[in-house]
Amino acid sequence: MSLNLWPKPKSAEGGRPEERSQMPDATPIEPESTTSTTLSVFKWVLFIAVFLYALLSYFHGPILTQLGNYLVVQHPVAKSDLIVCLAGGEVERSLASADLFARGAAPRIFIARERIPDGLETLKQRGVAYPESIDLVAVILRGLGVPDSAVIRGEHPVESTFQEAESVATLIQEKNYRSLILVTSPTHSRRAWLTFRKAIPDQDIRILVVPTPYSKFRAEDWWNTRSSLREVIVEYQKLIYCELKGLL
Repeated sequence: MSLNLWPKPKSAEGGRPEERSQMPDATPIEPESTTSTTLSVFKWVLFIAVFLYALLSYFHGPILTQLGNYLVVQHPVAKSDLIVCLAGGEVERSLASADLFARGAAPRIFIARERIPDGLETLKQRGVAYPESIDLVAVILRGLGVPDSAVIRGEHPVESTFQEAESVATLIQEKNYRSLILVTSPTHSRRAWLTFRKAIPDQDIRILVVPTPYSKFRAEDWWNTRSSLREVIVEYQKLIYCELKGLL
């Protein structure tokens, strides 16, 4: 029997064969599949979407009506110092302002001058007559029986409800008016009221809002009319913008 006096060879890693077989597997551990988790989340999202759709489909009438009602602020009419016919919607707002004047709600009506359209000065230089919105309102009021002496025209053009409120705030300080009636469109009434209260913080000055009844907007079915749908969407956008800007 021969004896093998030579030592057993080591492996390339420096260990004996039997030691190498006992080393842990160096294969990277793959993360567990997230397919089931993703599928579960997708099912929940789908369930919530279907639930909300069903909820809105069943209750869309009351929900949308509340959205429309929120925009409308209306106060009982009381005798005041000034009617403010807010710019925009010249016909419907002028009609309501003239009605209030005829009822003796206030002895004066303020009308603002909106931003001058681009190119208007050039148009006038070329001899073309083009009435501004403030001129249209003045003509309508005159035709409805409001004398020119009862109409106060804003001197400086305004580009927003807040600028219009600042103009009125200056006027009431000069004239010492203590009460106002704001005439505007129904969808604009809440923002108008909040804006004027911000611009005129004196609580001793009474501010009433009277939405014009000549508007076709109806809170109970506004989503069925394209023009009213646009009004509501734009008005909520403006409310959010004004709130973020600190104008309300």
